[in-house]
Parts: sequence; C-alpha cells; structure tokens
Amino acid sequence: MRVKISLDSASNHEDASAMAAGEAGATREYDMTARAARAVRTRERILMAAAVRFADAHYDDVTLAGIAEAAGVTVQTVFNHFGSKEGLLRAGIEHFAGAVADLRGPVEPGDLDGAIDALMRHYEAFGDGNWRAVADAERQPVLRELLESARGEHRKWLETVFAPQLPGPETSARTALVDALYAATDVGTWKLLRRDLGRSESETRALLRRLVGTLLEGSGR
Repeated sequence: MRVKISLDSASNHEDASAMAAGEAGATREYDMTARAARAVRTRERILMAAAVRFADAHYDDVTLAGIAEAAGVTVQTVFNHFGSKEGLLRAGIEHFAGAVADLRGPVEPGDLDGAIDALMRHYEAFGDGNWRAVADAERQPVLRELLESARGEHRKWLETVFAPQLPGPETSARTALVDALYAATDVGTWKLLRRDLGRSESETRALLRRLVGTLLEGSGR
C-alpha cells in the first residue's frame, strides 16, 4: 500500500510539474506578445511625432531629442528602432506612403477634374513639408535621393492619369507634354499660387485646372 501511495504521489508531482511548465510557457508567450505589441505602439508614436516635426521644420532643425520627447520615449529608444535621423526619415516616408496614395486616390484616366482634386488633397496635406524638403535637398543627400524617387513616381502618375490625352509613346511630343504637365502640377507651382501669391484653395484648384486643361487642349488629342 505504501508503494502505491508513493507512485500516486510521484504521478501527481509530475502532473503538477507539467502543468506549471505549461503555465510558464503560456506566460512567456503572453509576455512576448505583449512586448511585441508595446514595441509596435512605441514605433507608431515615434513615427507620428517624426511626421509632425519633419512637416513643420527644415531637416537640420529636426532633432531626435525633440522627436523622442514628443513621443514620450528616450532618444536611445528612437535609436533602437531606427538607427539614425536618416533612418527615421526613410521609415516615416515608407510608413505614410499609403496615406499619400489614399489622398491621390484612384483617378479615372482622362478625368481632369479628378486629377486636380487629387493633387489638391495631396498638396493641402503635405505640400508645405514637401517644399521644405525640396529646399533642404541641396544640403541633404538623403533628401535628394528621396526626391528623385518621388519625381519619378509623379511622372508615372501623370502618364497614367492623362494617358488618353497624351501623344503616342516614345515620341518627342509626348515627352514635351509630360514635362509641361509636370511643371504645371509640381508642388512648387502649388506653393507659388497658394503661399507666395496668397490664392485660396478654391482659386488654386481653378488655376491648376486651367493650366493643365490648356496644355491638354493644345496636345491635339
């Protein structure tokens, strides 16, 4: 009988140990999941704080200390997530690329009014920050690189949105028209009208539409 009791006790001990191990494993898994969720939230706060700083100030005036303070973290935490101010800028542009795409929205090819509305949504939200980036690009290689990429994307957007009105592919006439459309729809043109000349949003929209419409009418398509 004593042996049976001993075996039962051993079995119960093994069951308890297994249960404890299972609970410990579940706790570790929960802790890892919770830490991962906290890391994602922290990264999001840093990106949001960086977006505000980069939009409101020139690149040289943005500091990681200021971003860290706004995000409620330490500078070391910012370094741990992004490595440098340049890394944070790149990550921020990548993170918010979807927001820009949403502002541009799906525009039916050939829809002039839809295209101008999309540009105005984009520039009213990000135009000032974009223009500061253009000004800073002379001194910052990372901004020059990012702007070259953005310019290429804008050109492709123009070729897609105004495809029905453009001359045939691989022609000098097409290249010239796309160049002219680029000049008319560049953020610098928006900035000139909206900020330097003091035009209202609706006035700027009307003037951009007039510029682009005149170019398209002159294409002969």
